[in-house]
Amino acid sequence: QVQLVESGGGLVHPGGSLQLSCVVSGDDFRFYTIAWRRQAPGRQREEVARIRPDGTTFYADSVQGRFAASRDNAKSTAYLRMSSLKPEDTAVYSCNRFGTSFSGQGTQVTVSS
Repeated sequence: QVQLVESGGGLVHPGGSLQLSCVVSGDDFRFYTIAWRRQAPGRQREEVARIRPDGTTFYADSVQGRFAASRDNAKSTAYLRMSSLKPEDTAVYSCNRFGTSFSGQGTQVTVSS
C-alpha cells in the first residue's frame, strides 16, 4: 500500500522560510513524479510544484522563484523548500503521486506576523 507522509509545516513570519518533506513508502519512489499541492480555506486546490524522476521541476506562477522542489531517491523523500513566504501562502500542503489518487494527509503552513 502506497503511503505518503508530509512534515515540516508550521507558523512562520512573512518573508520567512520552511522546508516540507514527503516520505513515500510502499512503492518504488524513483520512477514517479511527485506533485506538491495546497488548499486554503474557501479556495480551490492548487498545484504549486512538480518534480519528475530525473529531477526536472515545474512551478506555478504564484510560487516561481520562491519555492524549490527536490528529491532524494535513496531516502524515498521529496522536499519543498519555501522562501519569501507571504500570508497568501497559508494553506494545507500535501504531496501526491502525480497522476494517481495517492496523497498524504497534508501539513499546515501558516504565514502570519
